[in-house]
Amino acid sequence: MTSGQQNHSSAARSQPGSREPPRASLATILREWGRIGCIGFGGPPAHIKLLRDLCVDRRRWLSAPEFEDAIAACNLLPGPASTQLAIFCAWRLRGRPGALIGGAAFIIPGLIVILALAALFLGSAPPLWVLGAGAGAGAAVPAVAVRAGAGLTGASWQRRSQTARWLCYVIAGAAAAATVGAWLVLVILACGLVELAVQAASDRRHGNGLAGIMISPAFAATTLTGSVLLSVAWVAFKVGALSFGGGFVIIPLMQSDVVNHYHWMSGAQFLDAVALGQITPGPVVQTVAVVGYAAAGVIGGILASVVAFSPSFAFILLGAGRFDKLRADRRAGAFLSGAGPAAIGAIFGSAIPLTGALTHDWQYAVLGVALILLVLLRRGVVLTLVGAGAAGVIMTLTVGLAPR
Repeated sequence: MTSGQQNHSSAARSQPGSREPPRASLATILREWGRIGCIGFGGPPAHIKLLRDLCVDRRRWLSAPEFEDAIAACNLLPGPASTQLAIFCAWRLRGRPGALIGGAAFIIPGLIVILALAALFLGSAPPLWVLGAGAGAGAAVPAVAVRAGAGLTGASWQRRSQTARWLCYVIAGAAAAATVGAWLVLVILACGLVELAVQAASDRRHGNGLAGIMISPAFAATTLTGSVLLSVAWVAFKVGALSFGGGFVIIPLMQSDVVNHYHWMSGAQFLDAVALGQITPGPVVQTVAVVGYAAAGVIGGILASVVAFSPSFAFILLGAGRFDKLRADRRAGAFLSGAGPAAIGAIFGSAIPLTGALTHDWQYAVLGVALILLVLLRRGVVLTLVGAGAAGVIMTLTVGLAPR
């Protein structure tokens, strides 16, 4: 056995309750993770289900407790949790080569699709029906944000340490997303640090071991200037490294950057980008690839995707063997007890600027129907967005309202 295999085996045994999983070939990982990347419509819930079916139920590569522990650990990390889970499952089978191949296979199919759609929707003279489809699907995006926030609220409420503080964090996140999107990440981090400090003070009074406030790395509140590609990389990095609570939490920050600061897209085009990130397979964070395409073409789209997903690979490649310690770290749990509710509030709050980007009266009717379908009737996001896009096409072609 090589030294790399020995290291991987040792890391695998360090997982709580872990066992050495059967080794899958890299070709198998490429095929199976690529299949999930092609059919993974519906966001993180769909991705988790597909990964569980593959790794736990069908192939028995991981036990159910191992898989649930991996979900919990990935939820403690910033960035797209379902992507990190996909990378982690591949890492458990073949170490770092497996993680790299599995993660890439999971991400690339959606990237190809979304760049092709970006070229269609952001072209210099897209057909009228394309503009109508974008306006219709974009009108439903605020409803998707409300659905995403509602889906996270129940579990966070059950885990709350104190009701009043939990509500304050949610309100702070919502207010920041609705008003100062460019500073949203700092508000979320501040909520996490406040909760960490409160719990640390409480534990010191009771003689427990939660001492010190140690959050790293430190996050700079600076913006790269210079070339367009540097700016694209900075926006993408914030999406990949600072998105506590999932991809939707970073929408207000992205909207502020790409619409108001850099002017790469109009408000309507940004709604199109968010909708495309929801209806394409694979990670919803691929929205950032549309932003990169709008700024610098295909090169910008690829760069944005690479930068946005690099932190997820780094977290797994460098830290997967310590996931058990991460889950047991009370400081990480305390920080997330503040940052998590703030992120949920930010997801709800993102619906306000997204609604503000709507430009036609009929779009509000589409939004109302989407809210009923997604929040009250719990229909699927992809089908709702496709239906909203179809409604937009009909309105544009029959009533003759140009979406932009």
